[in-house]
Amino acid sequence: MKIQKSFNNRAEGILYVVPTPIGNLEDITYRAVKILQEVTVIAAEDTRNTKKLLNHFEIFTPLVSYHEHSNAGREQQLLNRLENGESIAIVSDAGMPAISDPGYELVQAALEIDQPVVVLPGANAALCALVGSGLSTSEFYFYGFLPRKKKDKEAELNRLKSIQATLLLYESPYRVKDTLKTIFEQLGNRQIAVARELTKKFEEYARGTVQELMVWVEENELKGEFCIIVEGTTEMEEAGANLWWSHLSVNDHVNYYIEEENLTSKEAIKKVATQRQMPKRDVYQTFHIED
Repeated sequence: MKIQKSFNNRAEGILYVVPTPIGNLEDITYRAVKILQEVTVIAAEDTRNTKKLLNHFEIFTPLVSYHEHSNAGREQQLLNRLENGESIAIVSDAGMPAISDPGYELVQAALEIDQPVVVLPGANAALCALVGSGLSTSEFYFYGFLPRKKKDKEAELNRLKSIQATLLLYESPYRVKDTLKTIFEQLGNRQIAVARELTKKFEEYARGTVQELMVWVEENELKGEFCIIVEGTTEMEEAGANLWWSHLSVNDHVNYYIEEENLTSKEAIKKVATQRQMPKRDVYQTFHIED
């Protein structure tokens, strides 16, 4: 086990994971600007895109390229700089690095050589879309981009169809029609929302059933990257043994797991919410009112 005290040793190099705007330049935080100004070098997914951002905020820190096709030599160069006490910021073209963007491998490599990794909070398209979708936020499953090939896409959606949590997907405007059609075929006519151009002037949400959105995408011009938020399954668990609790009140159901399985109240509430297909906050409120 390793413990990181992020700012105890100012002499050592730090790898900063810095989110960048997903559309509106004002998405960036004051802290992100400060870190980008102070680090030795910025490792960017596309230096041309990042240069535009740096010019806007009058940041003159040197840039190096680091993307999904970077070779092991570039990664080792960055690790050597960290070990020499230099600090590095890693950025992607938009949003949080390492979330459907480059960054994970460098983070992992830095941790393997005991270099601290500090992650800044910031813009993320999936979470913006989830909250704006109107679908349940009590549990969610981030997947990112589905496979491009239809057969592989069908297989992944078939794997995801039994998940009760809200599903978070990314898709390009060129494949969103086909993806919605495949979602309908594999998951059925669930509640769904798509969001595009998030935080930009033409930000747009479309909410409804999968069939309604299949019509919408046929009738509208599709531009910008899409976030697709899909309702989790609402089917009750198939095994009859899992319904042993049907005669219990919500309060008694929660107390059963606390007393018989030694779960914390938080863990018990989550388990009861899943089994009863209820939002966790509703179980929490019922349990505490009755308790």
